[in-house]
Amino acid sequence: MTEHIKEFIEQEFYYFHKHPELSYEEFETTKRLKADLQKAGIKIEDNNLKTGVIATIGHGKRVVALRADIDALKITENTNLPYKSVNEGIMHACGHDSHASAVLGAALLLKEAEDSLNGTVRIIFQPAEEAPGGAREIINAGGLKDVEAIFGIHSAPIFEVGTLGIAKGPTCAAVEKFKIVLKGKGTHAAHPELGVDPLLAASQFVGAVQSIVSRNITPGDPAVVSVTRLDAGTSWNIIPDSVELEGTIRTYSKEARSLAKTTFERILNGTALSFGVSADLSWVVEIPATDNDANLSEFATKVARDLNFDVQKSPQSMGGEDFSLYQEKVKGLFIQFGTGHGAPNHNPLFKVDPKAIYPTSVYLSELIKRYLEQR
Repeated sequence: MTEHIKEFIEQEFYYFHKHPELSYEEFETTKRLKADLQKAGIKIEDNNLKTGVIATIGHGKRVVALRADIDALKITENTNLPYKSVNEGIMHACGHDSHASAVLGAALLLKEAEDSLNGTVRIIFQPAEEAPGGAREIINAGGLKDVEAIFGIHSAPIFEVGTLGIAKGPTCAAVEKFKIVLKGKGTHAAHPELGVDPLLAASQFVGAVQSIVSRNITPGDPAVVSVTRLDAGTSWNIIPDSVELEGTIRTYSKEARSLAKTTFERILNGTALSFGVSADLSWVVEIPATDNDANLSEFATKVARDLNFDVQKSPQSMGGEDFSLYQEKVKGLFIQFGTGHGAPNHNPLFKVDPKAIYPTSVYLSELIKRYLEQR
């Protein structure tokens, strides 16, 4: 039966890769996953999710969750894979197709062992991690009800197949996305004294916020402040009425996160006052840092080594991951699995070696079973 599962999830991986869907648009992916689960006799929970799936295996008061994300990115695939994306401009360039396939495989293996499970397993196929924030949809739909611990996975092209990356504490940064509108008074470029120039204010602000990392955050506490988009004006001889800016703040510690945001707002308000413009700030995205539970990390490492995986310490990344929203509610562990050295995530050449998927399924199923055996 296990050989059948191996072949089946590899075929599903090919399907998911070939038919990627964007955040909150994962309708066909959801339909496919539900069909696979129902065919295996796995219970699908009733909820109000438009996309994504929550399923249950086993019985008992102790509940542990296993999560995969399922959305893709706005990237045109540039690989030569026979199962490359057929959806123009959309690609599974972050490996969520492999996450879904590996967790599906684990679910099938756990279903086979259902009678011997010492508790309940909540299987989560989450939409819109790339949005980000789809984890909130799962939480609001009751996905964490009675859950005492949650495990998640992510593809890692920095590791060979057969290697797992596991670490204690923060591994992915907190993510803030900001949007700012500075409003002044437009006028002829030859007569700036008749207006209020929001571009001048914006340029001063962009330079000033760089002082947050260099002069406010403790050295050694990772932090990034990046203004990545500035949109203003319609012509070379007109000072515009307004300027729009977007960007991100990345931090690890709660202290750095709070300090960075507070200082950011102070600089913005001070700049607006100094230059006579108004400032409208929106925190569009607010995702905390992932924070791996130390005990779960040690436990998962032991299970991995028992199964002859090579275990490496997951490197810290300034990239974000909304798995952290689950970790705000329950203890959790985010694990990287080696997919073969190659192009990085979010790259048109990104590939996952299919040989990485089934061993990850076996590991996850064993991890869940052993966790539930603990008292």
